[in-house]
Amino acid sequence: MLVDETNRFMTQRVSPSMALFKVSWGAGGFSIHYKNESLLLPFTVQGDLFPAVIWNDTVDVYEVDPVISNWFTHYLGITCKLVAFPEKNPRQIDPQYAVMPDDVSLADAYPLLIIGQNSLNDLNSRMKEPLPMNRFRPNVVYTGGSPYEEDSWKDFRIGSSRFAAVKPCSRCVLTTVDQDTAEKGMEPLVTLAKYRREGNKIYFGQNLVVLEGERIAVGDEVKADS
Repeated sequence: MLVDETNRFMTQRVSPSMALFKVSWGAGGFSIHYKNESLLLPFTVQGDLFPAVIWNDTVDVYEVDPVISNWFTHYLGITCKLVAFPEKNPRQIDPQYAVMPDDVSLADAYPLLIIGQNSLNDLNSRMKEPLPMNRFRPNVVYTGGSPYEEDSWKDFRIGSSRFAAVKPCSRCVLTTVDQDTAEKGMEPLVTLAKYRREGNKIYFGQNLVVLEGERIAVGDEVKADS
């Protein structure tokens, strides 16, 4: 997570140019690319803990490396630090939607988000120009089934792992940021608001927690238990 000078979390909602940083799996770490420049982020890092704020939570994090922080600062034009969250640290999901004591690290609120490819296909059929799935940043995309079928799931399996769907995902202006150019537009929120609004929120995708298991893989079968 990137934090600003006040150690508050940064997102594309305020800094859309963050979209231009691309991450890939490399040997010994993650390779982070910005246009023609890149650096290696090691898988294992540690440092001195200090508090940082993400939404209404204050969590203990540590700076990954001042050199890496300066790299992000240079290309974003904003003084910032790249921080990591120790796995043992607690940060509970909203108790209102918890199935059992569950933690999330530095994601907005939940560890996993699932969206059906047919849900996106249906949305794109309503718009002048189709959008890619990366506008919505799900961890899991499944094929088959009806559009928005994930809305009705409660308990389900992916391969041998079990999950609980706990809350539809409300969408914000981050979905209007083109992940290739960092430019902001109006879609998909204008179109989604016409048929996916409940109250003052627009929903697309389903938030998940893990009930059992440690691994999923591309090609695993998805089966709804309830």
